[in-house]
Amino acid sequence: MELTTAWFWLIAILWIGYFVLEGFDFGVGALLFVLGRDEPERRAILRTIGPVWDGNEVWVLVAGGATFAAFPEWYASLFSGFYLALFLLLVALIVRGVAIEYRNKREDARWRWRCDVAISVASAVPALLWGVAFANIVQGVPLDAHHEFTGNLVTLLNPYALVGGLTTLTLFLTHGAMFLGLKTDGVIRRRANALASRTGLLAAAVALAFLAWTQQVNGDPGSLAASALAALALVGALVANRLGREAWAFAGTALTIVLAVVALFVALYPDVLPSTTDPAFGLTTTNAASTPYTLGIMTGVAVVFTPLVLLYQGWTYWVFRRRVTAEAVHEDEPSGLPTAS
Repeated sequence: MELTTAWFWLIAILWIGYFVLEGFDFGVGALLFVLGRDEPERRAILRTIGPVWDGNEVWVLVAGGATFAAFPEWYASLFSGFYLALFLLLVALIVRGVAIEYRNKREDARWRWRCDVAISVASAVPALLWGVAFANIVQGVPLDAHHEFTGNLVTLLNPYALVGGLTTLTLFLTHGAMFLGLKTDGVIRRRANALASRTGLLAAAVALAFLAWTQQVNGDPGSLAASALAALALVGALVANRLGREAWAFAGTALTIVLAVVALFVALYPDVLPSTTDPAFGLTTTNAASTPYTLGIMTGVAVVFTPLVLLYQGWTYWVFRRRVTAEAVHEDEPSGLPTAS
């Protein structure tokens, strides 16, 4: 396998890791007021992601850095053309992080309520925008002969991209509800399980429409097979949730996200950013890549450090594996976001 192809799929794996892990973070945050009816319940909900949310965000930094180093032309066209959308996404991530970290720094109910609103909104916005961004990448955007984006924000908000955004939003909501069903007990657990069944049906309908549309836009047999498996995984997750098998349900939504991202990257390859102006102006794994020497050095670094990062993050999830209950959350906890015990 050529290094350009290897790095294309390594970047795909990084995005898969980000969407699987940060996906349930986004879902948990967006459902904060839906599943948390009072302060102890909302504290318990945030406690489920307290030890891991910032580690989950590292995946997007690594994915962006890998894109910059391995495919600088792709990075330049993508981050300059999608500048305003990515700026809004970055603001949402910053607001979300600040609100999570500072909500318990003041013993003020109004302050906490404002932080909770910020967490909820700033979790839903990226969940929507990431789908919009990736749908545009797969569909293609207007690029000129110099690989410069010639559209605007309205160009990115086309019907196909908006359906992609609704797909990621509903999938992440379902994934987050499944995670809360797995990580909590008592009334929050029951609410999360019930909500996961409802949002899951909505996600299934939207995702089916989006993946079918993707086949019309830029599909092939490989992406069709991955899309079909993603649909089966989501159905399996919903069945497992109805049967009370929460671990299998969460694994099912995680697998759904994995297969959906694989379907998008299979549909995209060997392009990395098609041009709707002229196919000849599009970026591919060949004309957007760094030199073989650069890719070789990066490969060596990735082989050494990737397993270490995976081991560390796996250890973190193992340490904080116990369920959280609202009854165990007390107002006299130390300031700062409470961690799972």
